[in-house]
Amino acid sequence: MIRRMFTGITRGTFPVVSVVREPALLRYAVDLGEYGAGLELGASVSIDGVCQTVAKLEGARVWFDAIQETLDKTTLGALEEGAEVSVERSAKVGDEIGGHDVSGHVVGTGEIAAVQKDGHEVVLTVRVPPAWMKYVMPKGFIAIDGSSLTVGETDDAAGTFRLYLIPETLRLTNLGAKGAGAKVNVELDPRTVAIVDTVERVLAQRGLG
Repeated sequence: MIRRMFTGITRGTFPVVSVVREPALLRYAVDLGEYGAGLELGASVSIDGVCQTVAKLEGARVWFDAIQETLDKTTLGALEEGAEVSVERSAKVGDEIGGHDVSGHVVGTGEIAAVQKDGHEVVLTVRVPPAWMKYVMPKGFIAIDGSSLTVGETDDAAGTFRLYLIPETLRLTNLGAKGAGAKVNVELDPRTVAIVDTVERVLAQRGLG
């Protein structure tokens, strides 16, 4: 199986132009404009951080199908016509990795607990299940709605961490439009997960965990 990867550098926001809800399935179309040029059926595209497969092409309109498991774990189930989603096409060999390796395999959703605006900078405080916090470390990587971001301060007890968004991130993503209480898709850094889980397993085997 080929593992599709993304760089975590969102290329812009694009409008959802059609939404069709069926039992345990959501079909939706995004108008990618010129960014969709050359896309083929079966290609992988990150929609708000969720790896989706191109199901149908109608000019600039690109259709995707989200099954129930995806709807249960991500924010895609709340999509409506007119919504703007953050988009990145899968990386090709030779592409510059400006963020970190992102797979589009969302572990679940977090909630924006607070938004602070300071000049050109926006600071988001994101709340996630406390069990995830062992994988979220200051200066480490995390993907929020598909964007590779550096973690700021963390509060393990509260299950929160801070993200400092620069103007370019705000321009290319929909994160600046989200307020307190909004849900976001979270993908933990797989390398951090592997290291933490391995260390915990070794310590448990030695009776030190």
